[in-house]
Amino acid sequence: MSHSRVIILAAGEGKRMGADVPKPLVEVAGRPMVEHLLESVRETGVDERPILVVAPHSVEAFSEVCRDQSCEYVVQIEQLGTGDAVKAAREASNGAETVIVLYGDHPFVSSEILSELHEMHTGGDALVSMITTKVPNFEKDHATFKTWGRILRDDVGHVVGIREAKDCTEEELEIKEVNPALYAFNAAWLWDRLPELSDKNANKEYYLTDLIEMGIEEAGEIVTTQADPMEVVGVNTPEDLAMAEKLYG
Repeated sequence: MSHSRVIILAAGEGKRMGADVPKPLVEVAGRPMVEHLLESVRETGVDERPILVVAPHSVEAFSEVCRDQSCEYVVQIEQLGTGDAVKAAREASNGAETVIVLYGDHPFVSSEILSELHEMHTGGDALVSMITTKVPNFEKDHATFKTWGRILRDDVGHVVGIREAKDCTEEELEIKEVNPALYAFNAAWLWDRLPELSDKNANKEYYLTDLIEMGIEEAGEIVTTQADPMEVVGVNTPEDLAMAEKLYG
């Protein structure tokens, strides 16, 4: 097994949910969302070192959640996007061959699907391995997925990019395969390419998803497997939170 590091991005502020704590600390089923994810990560055993948590300034709040868990914190000083958040964890990830990037607002992700992602990546030569999910529509319980990035594929099914919803054309918005943001990267390639990310997009942020197109342009291998939508659903709004409570109930 190659040496791997797990990075959980947890610097979101949770403003859309009206929370007075960082979003990953909002409780689902009586526990902070990130705590559910940390438990799944630990069960995989893929990272023997402390799990890296990229937090905002309020590290103390996260320390309370992880008081009985093995975590190491790095701070994302400015909210400049997911690419910038991962960059903040570079020094703490030294020595890793594989870097797994997850999000702290995904409480339903299981150890089984994380192990599948890790095994898929370390068992091949891909620059990036990722989990995708496909929804039947963007209505009712699937409405939250409407804001997710779309998976772009060519005529033979190869991934050719991920387009954030805000940057999609009307045609691209009809794509039902979306991105839950569960990745495994070749570490050396990841650290070399992160400085090349651009913030020329609707949010003026550095998107981690742009690395997929970089890999494709280099003729690198991008591999995927699919998960059930409800296992990889994120929690970003009060409506998402109500659905999450319903799923746990």
